[in-house]
Amino acid sequence: MEFSDVAFRVLSDDYVKGDSGTGVVHCAPAFGEDDYRVCLANEIIKKGEGLIVPVDENGCFTERVADFSNLYVKEADKAIIEAVRLKGRPVKSGTITHSSPFCWRTNTPLIYRAVPSWFIRVEQLKEKLLENNKQTYWVPDFVKEKRFHNWLENARDWAVSRSRFWGTPLPVWVSEDGEEVLVMDSIEKLEKLSGVKVSDLHRHYIDHITIPSARGPEFGYLRRVDDVFDCWFESGSMPYAYIHYPFENVELFEKNLPGNFVAEGLDQTRGWFYTLMVLSTALFGKPAAFKNLICNGLVLADDGKKFLKLSSSYGGSRSIWG
Repeated sequence: MEFSDVAFRVLSDDYVKGDSGTGVVHCAPAFGEDDYRVCLANEIIKKGEGLIVPVDENGCFTERVADFSNLYVKEADKAIIEAVRLKGRPVKSGTITHSSPFCWRTNTPLIYRAVPSWFIRVEQLKEKLLENNKQTYWVPDFVKEKRFHNWLENARDWAVSRSRFWGTPLPVWVSEDGEEVLVMDSIEKLEKLSGVKVSDLHRHYIDHITIPSARGPEFGYLRRVDDVFDCWFESGSMPYAYIHYPFENVELFEKNLPGNFVAEGLDQTRGWFYTLMVLSTALFGKPAAFKNLICNGLVLADDGKKFLKLSSSYGGSRSIWG
């Protein structure tokens, strides 16, 4: 049985509470953040390795769960309980009312399920991020020295891919067997390798473009991965992208970075401020996005919730670039 040498043992973690249920839960690392964290910490799984995900995109068990394959997971409960009963192993069967995530559009239950994603290895940059943060000036300074510093200290690898149609497509082409991966760093490169003229970079203009395998025709073609970029990746790229660097304005770029200052609300500590710092550190090894930062507070409504700006799809206007 897979994982039998490391799994099927009792672990302890403080996220399990005794105020609901038995205080004992099972861990399925592909179906919950805490499950994944606990299994990773106890070396049941390894970071970066494929997880067992026996549930398909429709929420049904796959053939890996032979007795219940093609059953929707929420409808399989009775069949699973009956299978346990027939084996003479039930302890107790009943119904407990508890909170559960639902889709607000369709009022149907949501299922946590791990999907393949593309990451930036931010954890490898952690020490450099902390060093670069010290080279910037913030008003007020406690946001830099406490809130932002603490966030950087606990930085995780950043999933930059999203399963959507509208967005900036990831410029990654992969072979059918996954052995060849090409990153397009220019339109010119894509045109040269594919032999196709490119005039628009939206998905519906480039997803059909294929690249012959460099290993020979028997290995087929490379195709673009389906994902688009997290829009925060784009906002963090603003200091370089808005002048079309590195394809143009190289001298302008070198003379004017880092910017004199940026200004935004406190809620951008873990948003725009963070992505600016991560990308400048990854690309240039220094705080190339800004010298000074002004962080304003938030206006709250009568119920204590923050007012939100009406602005772009990035979730907030980008205030000042000096």
